[in-house]
Amino acid sequence: MSEKPKRVLAVIPAYREQQNVGRVVRALKAEGFEVLVVDDRSDDMTDQAAAQAGAEVVRLPVQLGYGGALQTGYLYAYENGYDAVVQLDGDGQHDPACAADVIAPVLADEADIVMGSRFLAGRTYPVPLTRRMGQRLFGGVAALVTGKKITDPTTGYQGLSAKVLRLYCTRLFPQDYPDADMLITLHRLGIRVMEVPVTMYPDAGQSMHGGVIRPLYYIYKMTLAMLMAMLRKLPTKDKP
Repeated sequence: MSEKPKRVLAVIPAYREQQNVGRVVRALKAEGFEVLVVDDRSDDMTDQAAAQAGAEVVRLPVQLGYGGALQTGYLYAYENGYDAVVQLDGDGQHDPACAADVIAPVLADEADIVMGSRFLAGRTYPVPLTRRMGQRLFGGVAALVTGKKITDPTTGYQGLSAKVLRLYCTRLFPQDYPDADMLITLHRLGIRVMEVPVTMYPDAGQSMHGGVIRPLYYIYKMTLAMLMAMLRKLPTKDKP
């Protein structure tokens, strides 16, 4: 008897992306993915553009931010019985053509979480100085703790197994910047992490985690979050 095909859901958190989200959804649909767009209370027609392109849409009643929008997508996938999730941004920064490469190691049971790196395979990507400093600092700390070098710890292009999906539906998942701190938590829980090269483009829309103040807040918050990730007591069960 042949094995039942695994159900994969592409999750897109979106805020003010009416100009870009439609083409991202159409590209993913052309690759055979089911798509969910979580509209983080946009004040434009992001939800309509996503629905017209063929996505299922969840419009949040209040703005939750990047992490809250992502977790809404995880909860949707978990409650609807999906076996894996590939997540990417709705602004066109993440090339949808790479989605199959990101989720492939998960489907092959080679990894529990796959991180799409813009810096592997000799690829370059323009990153603002403040954010690049944060990537190097926190990526270095995570590497020291986990013993595994991650070239792109802040990537939002990821593939998640059902095991990680269940975990991310719990309170362990942060509500704003799920980055290097989660790498430490995943390591402590024995989660298999892998990186694959992906193509990314400069931000094409209103970033949910951009601006001037937010990168500074990110550095402050991530310092505390990584310390907590190293010290916190972890649950023995990963059920939501």
